[in-house]
Amino acid sequence: MAQTSPVQLDDVNRAIVKLLQEDGRRSYADIAKQVSRSEASVRQRVARLMRAGVIQIVAVTDQLQMGYARAAMIAIRVDGDVEAAAQLIAAIDEVDYLVATAGGVDLFAEVVAVDDQNLYEVMARIRAVPGVRHAEGYVYFKLHKQTYQWGAR
Repeated sequence: MAQTSPVQLDDVNRAIVKLLQEDGRRSYADIAKQVSRSEASVRQRVARLMRAGVIQIVAVTDQLQMGYARAAMIAIRVDGDVEAAAQLIAAIDEVDYLVATAGGVDLFAEVVAVDDQNLYEVMARIRAVPGVRHAEGYVYFKLHKQTYQWGAR
């Protein structure tokens, strides 16, 4: 995500974000009507929000239909520089989400893999990262909920 200077999240920007969360393909003209602004103003606001890294507009896929038979959350404990380990783990293609945490583990990495062998290899690559003391995988069996509508408080 590209990041530039912060964007003021005023009521209009929050309304635009909410509308795009409901339907990321919604037209600028439709959004403009909803927020009582011109289409050009909405286009500029969306561009600023994207440049600042506040929003991304992407296609969310079904991993199984895209050919990824395995997904797992990997709990990772690191000795030493967590940021350095995180940078190396983030560079692994199969890692699609990586967060630093507080508590019993230092990092959580979500991994999507084409099969069990691929997941095994990814786990080995994570465990080989300098500083990684322990990496424990939790394979996903079933997705019960997935949402990207956190709201724009």
